[in-house]
Amino acid sequence: MQNQISPLILTFGVSDPVGAGGIQADISSFAAMGCHGLSVITGILMGDTTRIEELQFIDPDWLSDQARLVLEDMPVAAFKIGVLGSIDNVSTIAEIVSDYPEIPLVLDPFISGMPLQGMDDEDIANAMCDLLIPQTTLLLISSVDLTLLAETWRDPSSQDSLLSDVMHLINSGCEYVLVTGTASAVHNVANTLFDASGVVREDFWPRLPGAFVGAGSTLAAAITAMLANRIDVPEAVLEAQEFTHAALTHAQRFGMGKLVPDHYFWAREPDTPH
Repeated sequence: MQNQISPLILTFGVSDPVGAGGIQADISSFAAMGCHGLSVITGILMGDTTRIEELQFIDPDWLSDQARLVLEDMPVAAFKIGVLGSIDNVSTIAEIVSDYPEIPLVLDPFISGMPLQGMDDEDIANAMCDLLIPQTTLLLISSVDLTLLAETWRDPSSQDSLLSDVMHLINSGCEYVLVTGTASAVHNVANTLFDASGVVREDFWPRLPGAFVGAGSTLAAAITAMLANRIDVPEAVLEAQEFTHAALTHAQRFGMGKLVPDHYFWAREPDTPH
C-alpha cells in the first residue's frame, strides 16, 4: 500500500549560496507550506547578502537531463521557474513544460536582479515572451521589471501603461499576472493581480523597515505551493502574501547586507519574559 505523499513541486532556478533566493529558498518555502521540492539547477550564483557578483549558467543538456529523469519517476503537482539565464535554457525549459500542460506553472524571472549580459538580455526576454509566458499560469513580476520586459514589444514611454502591458501578456496566453510594487501610498506596498477581465484583486501591505533579499522568491514559491495544494489562484495569491509578509516581519540578518526572510517563523518558540 502506497503512503500518501506531500505535493511535489519541480522548481527550475539558480543555486544561491546565501539561501535567500533561488533553489534553496524555494525548497524552504515549499516545505513550510507542506510540499516537497524537486529541483533543476539552471545556474550558480556567486554573491552574498549585499550583492550578486556573478552568475554561471548550466549547460542546457544538463538542465534537460535533470528535469526529464525526475519527471519520468515522480508525479509533479506544480512547476516554478525562476532565473533562466540563457536563450537555450528558456527554449529547453519551455519544451519540457509543454509536455505537461495540465500542471500549473508559476514564472518569476527576476529580470533586474541578475547581472547584465548585454544584448543577450533582450534576446532572453524575447524568448521568454514567445515560449514560456504563453504557457504560464501566473507570472510574478515587479512593476519595474514589467516596464523593462514591455520594451521588447513597444517603445519606451513616460505614460502609465501598466494595464496595457499586462493585457499584452495575458493576450499572449498567460492566465494571471501578479504585479508587485504597483502605485500606492508611501507607507504601503501594493500588489495587483490581473486576468483577462482586468484587476482580480489588489492587496496592500505596510512597508517594513529595512532592505530584504529573497522577498520575491518567497512570494513566488508560496504561490506555487498553494497551487500544488489545489487552491484557486486568487486565494493562493492572498495566502502567499500573508506568508511572505510574516516571513519578512521575522527576517534575520545573517551578514552585513540585506535581511533574509524566515520561512520557519511559525516554528520558532515565542520569546518568553524573564
